[in-house]
Amino acid sequence: MVARMPSSRWISASLLVLLLSLHPAVHAFYLPGTFMHTYSPGEAISAKVNSLTSIETELPFSYYSLPYCKPPEGVKKSAENLGEILMGDQIDNSPYRFRVNVNESVYLCTTDPLTKEQAELLKKRARNLYQVNMILDNLPVMRFTEQNGVTIQWTGFPVGYNPTGSNEDYIINHLKFKVLVHQYQAQGDVVVTSEDGVAMVESDRKSGFQIVGFEVVPCSVRRDPEAMSKLKMYDKVDSVNCPLELEKSQAIHENDRITFTYEVEYVKSNIKWPSRWDAYLKMDGAKVHWFSIMNSMMVVFFLAGIVFVIFLRTVRRDLTRYEEMDKEAQAQMNEELSGWKLVVGDVFREPCCSKLLCVMVADGIQITGMAVVTIVFAALGFLSPASRGMLLTGMIILYLFLGIIAGYVGVRVWRTIKGTSEGWKSVAWLTSCFFPGIVFIILTVLNSILWGKKSTGALPISLFFTLLALWFCISVPLTLIGGLLGTRAASIDYPVRTNQIPREIPERKFPSWLLVLGAGTLPFGTLFIELFFILSSIWLGRFYYVFGFLFIVLFLLVIVCGEVSLVLTYMHLCVEDWKWWWKAFFASGSVAFYVFLYSINYLVFDLRSLSGPVSATLYLGYSLIMALAIMLSTGAIGFLLSFYFVHYLFSSVKID
Repeated sequence: MVARMPSSRWISASLLVLLLSLHPAVHAFYLPGTFMHTYSPGEAISAKVNSLTSIETELPFSYYSLPYCKPPEGVKKSAENLGEILMGDQIDNSPYRFRVNVNESVYLCTTDPLTKEQAELLKKRARNLYQVNMILDNLPVMRFTEQNGVTIQWTGFPVGYNPTGSNEDYIINHLKFKVLVHQYQAQGDVVVTSEDGVAMVESDRKSGFQIVGFEVVPCSVRRDPEAMSKLKMYDKVDSVNCPLELEKSQAIHENDRITFTYEVEYVKSNIKWPSRWDAYLKMDGAKVHWFSIMNSMMVVFFLAGIVFVIFLRTVRRDLTRYEEMDKEAQAQMNEELSGWKLVVGDVFREPCCSKLLCVMVADGIQITGMAVVTIVFAALGFLSPASRGMLLTGMIILYLFLGIIAGYVGVRVWRTIKGTSEGWKSVAWLTSCFFPGIVFIILTVLNSILWGKKSTGALPISLFFTLLALWFCISVPLTLIGGLLGTRAASIDYPVRTNQIPREIPERKFPSWLLVLGAGTLPFGTLFIELFFILSSIWLGRFYYVFGFLFIVLFLLVIVCGEVSLVLTYMHLCVEDWKWWWKAFFASGSVAFYVFLYSINYLVFDLRSLSGPVSATLYLGYSLIMALAIMLSTGAIGFLLSFYFVHYLFSSVKID
């Protein structure tokens, strides 16, 4: 018996889980974000194929863009979520059929003679290291290779290969699959949620086999096309060993007919179904992550010491001495003031481009909120890698709904600077359009390149209109609502009056922006190690799932950004530089400059296989979006903490 409930009715689902847990004869457990399937012996399962991908070009292409065998029922696309489409996934059905616990060697098809265009395309895909990404029961296929005595794990298998010292290209046309299965014994009712977010309760679950591993050994085998073409799809063929001699491998030549076969071996495993993704998610280098955290903590404590000295030894000492003086002594001291006390009449003077500052701070808070919530949910296991594209989908949805906070922050800062709510609508409107607008322009340029290359990574026109609809129907109204709430919030009054005539800022030997730019090295030092793993995950096709480490690094980054911005703001005030607003923002926001430089360094030294100006343009375009988001996020954190520091500092001073 299976009961299905819409995912929106969480209260009903919760009550159902509670009732099941109170029943004495029931053993229940909860598996977030996926659905456990138990198969009977001999039950047929069809594998699916995703887009062909390459670490050399970063241009995904459809699996059936190459002359592969097609399923008898025709090619059918699987339903995809927003994140999958944005990542360039295109999941189709395939002719590869698996019968549970049945070891077999099977014939698929023999192609028609390859045309010149097909042969050239196969050679090009093989030389560009394109991988076939196959999926069985939602598990990506995995293969292992030996390099210098070290076993390396990969997802997918190559389209073909070009041996060293040979001018020929060879196609992978025989696959030796190993399917790991766990024998499951029914133990009562199970409460699960499927990957489309539907809660399900299964009673009297049948015993059977669960797929817990999917491995492949790819081979190139030359067969007689005339003899093989007489067979029908799924007819039995003899099992073969992968040939080591190139003469027995299938070269790619025009007018050749290629035969595709595969064999399946089932192996019983002690791996339980909830742990089947562990083989994909385990990441080496835990010590490196801990080193990154310890390095970040050293920076935090170093800056905390400086902040401690500023607050307790300098600021508090000056304030205490000033408050203990009588009025005559205070008047005399006012004439002899030096340092930050001299800019008391200018410190809250409106900065240039104040509206842009409000918009950038608001967008930065929106991005920060999105990042924090996403990482927390991922660290808790709610954004499972089994649900492809859910991480990116969740980030987009969070960003849309956090527009209400962005509108509130932007208008609140605007009211504080201007002293009035006049013009808040334009601030809220610009807040909703600034960062998304820049991203939209960059993605449009990159998408036009992908369209020109006929890549599956190109976004369809319909998705563009969908994103625009989400933007204008959710983000923009929520941002305006947040702005309206900001106009009704209590105003933040300045503790001191601003002089009518601006004070002249003393000249310095070196421009202050050099110090601001150099300050970004400290926040960058807290995240550059983790940044390497993130870039490797994005561009080298590796799984990244150490979100616990990432959350700690993010927490330390927030602290470092606040401390750096606070220290530099105090240093500028001490040299009578009252134009601290933008400098406070970029003191921490300048970390984005180093992130972008590191991305270029990663392209040159770690992505040396990336070939062609198109691939480099795509990489730099996406890196620019990442750097912009980091600048807005870190800059907003540094600015707000600096503002509250300056407000606290001058609210303690009584100078007319």
